[in-house]
Amino acid sequence: MFKLNNETFDAKHRVAWGITGCGDKLRETLEMMKDVKEVYAGGLDIEVFLSKAGEQVAKYYRIMGELEEHFSRVWVESDANSPFLAGRLQLGDFEFLLIAPATSNTVSKTAYGITDTMLTNAAIQAMKAMVPVYMMPTDYREGTTVTKLPDGRDLKLKVRREDAENVRKLVAMDGIFPFERPEEILGIFTKYIGHKEAS
Repeated sequence: MFKLNNETFDAKHRVAWGITGCGDKLRETLEMMKDVKEVYAGGLDIEVFLSKAGEQVAKYYRIMGELEEHFSRVWVESDANSPFLAGRLQLGDFEFLLIAPATSNTVSKTAYGITDTMLTNAAIQAMKAMVPVYMMPTDYREGTTVTKLPDGRDLKLKVRREDAENVRKLVAMDGIFPFERPEEILGIFTKYIGHKEAS
């Protein structure tokens, strides 16, 4: 058990999920996280941490209600240290940090050690405390990608060489594990929590 702002939390598997200001794969990631929550029903607590841009995008894609309905807490960034996600990671409150989807801004700042946002600060401080960081960059590999807009239309985007190179920098860093697709998320949870059949 631990207390935060006079609230008591049960001892169970606890994971921090960070959402940045990216709409690409956001709906797919949300659906996968809801599936994960169902698989580990009762034994998993997921707290959601939205960057300032993440909150804007979540409202634009109309998923704020779902986040609040399906996950124990939804926090919104005030500054790089508030809410104090970095400190909670260092204190061992979470088994790992998942940032998905991750914008090219978040990826590049993490790759170069810039900690001026809640999620980049959390990622760097987690690595220092040897807490694993999993990040799903939307600009994973150079080329073109197609994403869905909130109204269902397709939007074709170019992934720049520079952004893909920053992902490769993350791959080479100790303690951070970039991955490409929302479908890989369940495997990450299985690695730390074990395998369970959906009820």
